[in-house]
Amino acid sequence: MEQHSLIQSDGSSTTPGYMPGWGNDFETEALPGALPQGMNSPQKVNYGLYAEQLSGTAFTQPGPERTWCYRIRPSVKHTHRFERIQLPYWKSAPHVVEDVTSLGQYRWNPIEADGSLTWLTGMRTMTTAGDVNTQVGMAAHVYLVTESMKDSYFYSADSELLVVPQEGKLRFATELGILDVEPKEIAIIPRGLVYRVEVLEGPARGFVCENYGAKFDLPDRGPIGANCLANPRDFKAPVAAFEDRDVPSTVTVKWCGQFHETHIGHSPLDIVAWHGNYAPMKYDLRAYCPVGAILFDHPDPSIFTVLTAPSGQPGVANIDFVLFRERWLVAEDTFRPPWYHKNVMSELMGNIYGQYDAKPEGFVPGGMSLHNMMLPHGPDMDAFEKASNSNLGPDKLDRTMSFMFETRFPQHLTEFAGKEAPMQDNYIDCWTSLEKKFDGTPGKK
Repeated sequence: MEQHSLIQSDGSSTTPGYMPGWGNDFETEALPGALPQGMNSPQKVNYGLYAEQLSGTAFTQPGPERTWCYRIRPSVKHTHRFERIQLPYWKSAPHVVEDVTSLGQYRWNPIEADGSLTWLTGMRTMTTAGDVNTQVGMAAHVYLVTESMKDSYFYSADSELLVVPQEGKLRFATELGILDVEPKEIAIIPRGLVYRVEVLEGPARGFVCENYGAKFDLPDRGPIGANCLANPRDFKAPVAAFEDRDVPSTVTVKWCGQFHETHIGHSPLDIVAWHGNYAPMKYDLRAYCPVGAILFDHPDPSIFTVLTAPSGQPGVANIDFVLFRERWLVAEDTFRPPWYHKNVMSELMGNIYGQYDAKPEGFVPGGMSLHNMMLPHGPDMDAFEKASNSNLGPDKLDRTMSFMFETRFPQHLTEFAGKEAPMQDNYIDCWTSLEKKFDGTPGKK
């Protein structure tokens, strides 16, 4: 059993601790004997704590996800009367802007922070898909954070958040413990979990996939078998940590796409011990073990899936989180970059660092692109010519890391994405110089 206390009564904290394993049934306590043994809800809990269950799935769902929490106050004391507030740059689906065209191939330069921004005020929604009210689909955001949330807390009743840092370092002080996350790592914040975001190194910028549907899981490896891709042991959950602070605090809740604020007289991060399998996680993307072709041809990019959120249709995800990191290319007589294609999935890509092999120019770190469902895309002319004519010895793609939020639903641009964000108006022209190479001579390539 892990035993640790990270947040002191004055709010100060030390280096966080973690427990390994995806989907594990963890148990951890910040004070000795705080966690009941052999039962979940004793008549009286040690230290005068309250027992409370946090449920991430329906009680009767196969493999239910839930965590038993032992806290200073029950959660009903962490909200009071709500007041509707506006966070105008954070949008939820369905969100269709009449004078913004979502049909197209788009690419953006990095978005820069302007002024003092917290996790809430610095969220910039780029696309939405599906419907937050029926809990299907997603939204893609860029976050810009320059200052910490001070005695301010947040939780989303709408969604699970997948956080992909690109610049700076953030601390997620959650009810269940602390996650420190930096570029080349990701964080997963479950639906309904209360947390505060602090800037450890700033300004901070990154990407967020807001998942309205079934929660993320590791993909079925299929014929790949038991090893490679993202291994369960590399995911880390936080050890228990708590705050016992009586200070005026604000809790903001996202519910059905709306934001509501409530005021309380204490910190809500007061869970002293917990056990269960519904918890925040972090993962180091450098631990991802890619697989690929070792003789010829180009496998489907699904082999690069880190996490998947299933839909009701087998094989067609609500969201896939796909990673393109450093790897060796060795396939013989093969066009090695991603091929030209159009498909039923809508692909939003972001560049964490380095150069993406299919777009050597213009797709810069911190930038992003969108290729909506059934719109053709693929390498630009320079990438095509290089791949078609290069010497096909073993080639290391080095110093590169990009990702994709892929969904079965069309992604609609927000007004910010269409009108304010630094869109590259000439991106569509990257394919203009592709030449007709057809020659009807038999046997000629």
